[in-house]
Order: sequence, then structure tokens, then C-alpha cells
Amino acid sequence: MVDTLTGYRMIASNMTRSLARVSKEPVVERETAYYLENIGKVKSIDDFMADDRLYRYAMKAHGLEDMAYAKAFVRKILTEGTSDDSSLANTLTDKRYRDFATTFDFAALGDKTTASDKARQGVVDKYVRQTLEEEAGDQNEGVRLALYFERKAKGLTNAYEILGDRALLTVVQTALGIPSAVSYADIDKQAQRIEQRLDIKSLSDPKELAKFMTRFTALYEMNNPSMGSASSVASLLLGGTSSVGISTDILTTLQSFKPGGR
Repeated sequence: MVDTLTGYRMIASNMTRSLARVSKEPVVERETAYYLENIGKVKSIDDFMADDRLYRYAMKAHGLEDMAYAKAFVRKILTEGTSDDSSLANTLTDKRYRDFATTFDFAALGDKTTASDKARQGVVDKYVRQTLEEEAGDQNEGVRLALYFERKAKGLTNAYEILGDRALLTVVQTALGIPSAVSYADIDKQAQRIEQRLDIKSLSDPKELAKFMTRFTALYEMNNPSMGSASSVASLLLGGTSSVGISTDILTTLQSFKPGGR
């Protein structure tokens, strides 16, 4: 098995090629073709919910596949839309639901909702990316987490958004060395702790994000070894030697890493 750092870099270094590869997989091609051929026929929430194949494609595209069964809940999100600050989608900490309601904004656009590029090619692009991340996770969960965090990082504005997303929180806790047991503490104290140690705005800088992802993937590998490769990383970090190497630039990044440049 490829170690976490290498696996992540193999995909992220040429994301366009990685996505193109996934888009050509038979199952992905088939489901995408069905979606594009039929989504334009959907004129209402009832139409959307009635075609389970379309509905599940859209849910997976937004990372909500596990919630596809909760149709009453999803219907409420779509019915209320996002124009009212008190709507369900806007009050949930998990931004995936707001994103979903924005893409399928039946509340505001009615029967014109599925005519938008956002609801067509935009959903396809999300579906392919989601599939890429899931497939990476089948080989190494750390790579999936890294790809997911990279995708979400630029849109983060505060620690509460991280705390409201288990995957994002796992990445941050791992990279910053925060024990998972801290999750039982007061939510405001958890947010304060994260913001004291990580300049969230710095993640919009590609160089800072790259450093952060390098640290996460290396530390994840140490905690979740892939065929013993973590021992070499740990050894180098602690000043030892190993027959399995890690590049000097990665080691330097790890040793000099300061969250947010602090």
C-alpha cells in the first residue's frame, strides 16, 4: 500500500488527470449519462424525489449519500430553500446541506431550477470529485481526508465550521496534535483552541495549505502505518535513520511547520 503522503501527492499533483480518469470509469459514465439525460425533465421537488436514481446521484455529488434515506428531512431543506436565514439549510452547521439547497433551489427558481449549469455540469463535476475521494479512501482513509480538506479549505472562515464537520476536524486534530478526547469539551473552548493554533485564513494561500497537508499526511501515516512506512517518517522526525527514505524538503517542512505561519 502506498503511504498517505505519497498517495495524496500522486492524486493532487495532477487533479485534472485524476478526475478525467474517474469520469471514464464505466459506472461513473453510465450514472452521469443518465443524470444529464433526465435532470432537465425535473420541474419540482416531487419530480426530483420521485426519481431515486437522479436523487441519489445528486446526494452523492454533495457528499450526502449516507443521508439519502432521510427523504422527509431533505424535502424540508429543499422546500424552505436558503433565502430565509432561519431556514433549516441555513441553521445547520454542516454546509453541505446549504450547498445542496443552493444547487437545487426549487424554493426560489421553481421549474427553472434544473436548467442551470450549476444543477447540471456543476453536479456532475462534484459527483466525479466525490467518487475520486471515495475510491482513494478505499485504499487509504488518510488520502481521502486530505483530498476532502484540500477541497474545503478555501471556504473555511472559522473554527466552528471545522467542528461541525467530522472529517475536517479529524484532519485539524491530527495536524495540530489535538487529542480526539478534546471533542467532549465545551464547543467554544474547542473553537478557541483551534483558532489559537491555526490561522484559518492562511489556508487560502496555496503554499500554506500545501505545508498543512504535508504535516497532516505525514502525521496520519505515523498514527496509521501503511506497510511500516510510518516508522521511517517517525524516525526521521525524531532524528533517527531508516532505510525507507523521505525527501529532504518534506522533512524540512514538517520540522519547521508553524500553523498559519505563527
